[in-house]
Parts: sequence; C-alpha cells; structure tokens
Amino acid sequence: MLLQRVITAAILVPLVVLAVFQLPGEYFTLVFGIIILMAAWEWTHLIGINPPYKKYLFLLSLIVPMLWLHFWTQFLEGLQYVIETGQQDIYQYVKKVGWTSISTFMEYLNIPDVRLYSGVLEWFVIPAVIFWVLVMILIKHSPTGVLQLELKPRNKALIGWFILLSAWLFLVRLRILYGAEMTMYFLVLIWAADIAAYFVGKKFGKAKLAPEISPGKTMAGFYGALVAGLVCGVLLCLIYGFPLMNASDVVLLSILTVLISIFGDLFFSVVKRQSGVKESGSILPGHGGILDRIDSLIAATPFFYAGIYLIYRIIEDAQATGAAG
Repeated sequence: MLLQRVITAAILVPLVVLAVFQLPGEYFTLVFGIIILMAAWEWTHLIGINPPYKKYLFLLSLIVPMLWLHFWTQFLEGLQYVIETGQQDIYQYVKKVGWTSISTFMEYLNIPDVRLYSGVLEWFVIPAVIFWVLVMILIKHSPTGVLQLELKPRNKALIGWFILLSAWLFLVRLRILYGAEMTMYFLVLIWAADIAAYFVGKKFGKAKLAPEISPGKTMAGFYGALVAGLVCGVLLCLIYGFPLMNASDVVLLSILTVLISIFGDLFFSVVKRQSGVKESGSILPGHGGILDRIDSLIAATPFFYAGIYLIYRIIEDAQATGAAG
C-alpha cells in the first residue's frame, strides 16, 4: 500500500507542479474544474445518488455556476453595456415624446458602474469559512453525534455542491490573483501536513484523535501535522524575508489552515463511514478516489484564501498609510 502511494504520488506531483507553474489561468481553471467534477461524481456515490440522470444533473449544477463565475468579469461588462444602452434609449424616447420631468430626472440620474462590484466574489468565502469552522467544532466536541446525524440525500447534495464549488472558486482565484508560487506553497503545506501526520502517527501514535470516525488517525499524527504547518510557515517567511509582523501572520495562517484541513479530512471520513465504504473510489492506486486525495484541500482552500486576502489587505493598507505619511 505504501509503495503504491509513493508511486502514484511520484507521478502526480510533477504533473501538479507543471499545472500550477506552466498552465495559463484559463487552462488551470479547466483542469481543476475537471478534477472537482470527478470528485463530485464520487460524492454522488457516497450520498446514495444512484440514477445516472441525477448524477449528471448534479454535475450540471456545478458546471453552470463554474462557467458563470469564470466569465464573471465579462458578465459584468455585458451587464454594464445593457444598462448604459437601455438608459440612453429610455432617455432619448422620453425626451422625444416630451416627458420633460422624466428626461430631466434621468439627466441627473447616476447609476453606479456595476463593474466596480467585481470584487463581490470575495464575500463568498465567508460562508465557506464559517461552514468548515463549524464542522471542526462539531467533530471536535461531538464526533458520535456527527456520525449519527442523518440528512436527506438532497441536503447532502447541497452540502457537496457548496464545498466543491467553493474549493474550485478559491483555488482558482488564489492562482490567478496571488500567483503560482503562493498556490504551490498552499499545496506543499497540505501535502507536508498529510505526510507528517501519516509517519508521526505510525511511529508515535497511541491515543486516537477521533476513533468513532477514523480509528487510524492519532493525536501524535495531529500534532505532527500542526508542526509541519509551523515549519512550512517559518520556511516560507525565511525564503521571502517577510517582516516579523507579516511573518507571524503567515505562520499562524499556515497552522490554522492545517488544523482546518485535518477536520476536513475527518468530515469526509464521516460521510464515507455513513455510506459504509472505506474509500470514495479507486482511480488512484494506493490513495483511493479523487475525494480521498483532495479532501483536506477542499476544506483548507477557502480558509487559506481568506487568510491570504486579509494579509495582503493589511500590507496594502500599511503601505498606503506609510506613503500618505
């Protein structure tokens, strides 16, 4: 099993690195979108959606908003054109028929440029972060209760739609807005935590983290993953020479991201245990399915993106204040 995991990872890691650093934004968006759709197919199996047409409908429910979000800027451009054209047409008409009061009103009417609201997508990260924080709290304090929670398939489908779409959106935005290096750091962070948890848990693991949900996960592995997050954060700050204040933010974000990723892994373990399967699929030898490989990433992506967004805003505000002073 370990040998299979190593061989599969040895094949996949170079491909991922090439995708992050070499693919243009549109192709990276497409590739990760395909991965998410493959994970969505596995999700339908886990939650008991068996009719093929329902599976395809679930995929379609992801594809449509993916396309809309991908072409968000173009959508706003088109909407602004429609608004401006419509406003001009209405103004010319009311002026032509002699509705002076309306035409005068329209001369002073100032409709905001909708293109200025392109950043509204950033707000979508808030419900995703809240969801994963609540998952962490519930699993931590009531693992048995979470395991016994019974939801209807449509509610499970809605949860899957939400978390998969969020992961796709914010990993893509991380790559496009903050660059390939930051995206690669995030992936290395998750991988390092996963590897540390596995080997530290194997070597020193005795006390179980959540035996009701995942008997193989140990407290030693849990702390090993957190230490890996700390080390990754420190190394990143040393490599790029971040100031102390920003460095502390990056290190804290790295540790908290790993924390969320661990409970994200446990969340998917709950779903698999409820459906009576050990793995979400078998497409990746030694790793199981796509969901088995990216479960931690799905949970961690919105949280990491939100943290990077806030850190960059703090740096920009500090620079603006310094320039103004």
